[in-house]
Amino acid sequence: MIDIAQHPTLHQALAAAAQAYGANPLLAIPANPQRSYLPDGQELSFAQMHQGVSALAMRYAAAGYGHGHRVALFLENRPEHLLHKLALNSLGACCVPVNPDYRPRELAYLVEHARVDLVVVLDSRVDALRAALAESGHQPAFATLEGFAATLPPAPRDPLPGSVHGDTPASILYTSGTTGRPKGCILSHRYELASGHAYATRGGLATFGEGTDRIYNPLPLFHVNASVVSFPGALLTGNCQVQTDRFQPSRWWTEVRESRATVVHYLGVIVQMLWGQPPGPQDRDHAVRFAYGAGVEPPLHAAFEERFGFPLIELWGMTEMVRILTDNHAPRQVGTRAFGRAQPDIEVRVVDDADRDVDGETPGEMVIRHSAATPRQDFFSGYLDDPAATEAAWRGGWFHTGDIVWRDATGMLHFVDRRKNIVRRSGENIAAAEVEAMLLTHPWVEQAAVMALPDEVREEEVLACVVLKPGEERSEATARALFAHCNAQLAYYKAPGWVWFADAIPTTATQKIQKHSLFPAGTDPRTLPGILDLRGLKKRR
Repeated sequence: MIDIAQHPTLHQALAAAAQAYGANPLLAIPANPQRSYLPDGQELSFAQMHQGVSALAMRYAAAGYGHGHRVALFLENRPEHLLHKLALNSLGACCVPVNPDYRPRELAYLVEHARVDLVVVLDSRVDALRAALAESGHQPAFATLEGFAATLPPAPRDPLPGSVHGDTPASILYTSGTTGRPKGCILSHRYELASGHAYATRGGLATFGEGTDRIYNPLPLFHVNASVVSFPGALLTGNCQVQTDRFQPSRWWTEVRESRATVVHYLGVIVQMLWGQPPGPQDRDHAVRFAYGAGVEPPLHAAFEERFGFPLIELWGMTEMVRILTDNHAPRQVGTRAFGRAQPDIEVRVVDDADRDVDGETPGEMVIRHSAATPRQDFFSGYLDDPAATEAAWRGGWFHTGDIVWRDATGMLHFVDRRKNIVRRSGENIAAAEVEAMLLTHPWVEQAAVMALPDEVREEEVLACVVLKPGEERSEATARALFAHCNAQLAYYKAPGWVWFADAIPTTATQKIQKHSLFPAGTDPRTLPGILDLRGLKKRR
């Protein structure tokens, strides 16, 4: 395994891994005849990845890019995303991944907030980028992937002085916040390597071999899981990441079998969809030893493992700290939402609203740190241009996760709910405040409150409770118009899946919305008279 203390930057780790594991495959793209790129698939060895990264780095350097530049990567889940990221990181540049589902308004915010110096974009996404730039006060140049050599513009400013080191920013990943505007989490080289190291060394039922495992990860590279957890874990251990374009239930088992995957990644929605397929002999026709993920519904956990023949190992992490906690040692607590215990490098407390430790198995917010001496070691470097939010999250010397958990007598942590005003739909974090703000721009809307509803497939769905202005009709046509308004401006998954027209939305004396006073205790909002189910309108574009 590559020693990250001796090789503290991503490029140093890649160079060492290329020397140690040369011909081993590092990245595999499974075949898919319906895909627009690499329909027959592709494998790149450690040596080929290193060569490709070095060649790209030379091209970027010749154009003047280097330490301190920020480059947005609008490359979907293509292998070039990782090649360009590693090339830029080797020069000290910081990468800002783009969610391809962003609407122009959302992409314009990312471009402006991160002040990117360049966007590298697929030809098929150029129109979307131009539409975003038309709404942006910041106008970076862009280069297309397909015409990269000809379209790469010179850097708009000189690189910063100094060499690349472990604390150099490697990525800025945007995560939804309760303010309604996503926050940019700055992740350093040290952070990304430490997360990969933790992933690869938790052991127990999640033990990785060296150069023997193939990790099938269908999750997006613009999120932390595939790009900052499993990929550096594979890099450090001589293993291979199998990176598909996106999760497709109809292709899952074909790709898992054909790619010879030994480890797979899941979300709760993936488990639901795989379980819903007809049982058959193909259920155990695979080489999978274990799956890593989060959000399996307790009633499905043991049944899924019995049917498909491998453990679903629940883990916990977040963009701000993704050295994972995981329930990976027998006997596991299957079906209880258990996700692991504190680690020597991750101290955990469970606290009440006043940051006092709770007693016994009482639920409370999980707060974490590396140690008393170095609380922030291997955490994110901070929220971009928002030191106040960073310090608020770190109040009292502990990072406040916003997740409600309880801890049993053995020290095992169990997930309960999210304290933050967040809807988590199919692995996407949706800030309720962002959807509320969009609804309030519609001329028919007087007031809006957005919250999460449980969903049997997607984990949670967006519920919009809306007070209409006098004279507006409470009808399905009105609800559809509000859906269309949100869907045109926000990523498709953020639009309301349910709409309920309320007479009023209760507020406190300081006019803060009291969402959970909208319905009597114990009420399932899905049973309310007049609630409208618009989930069928939510489609990826």
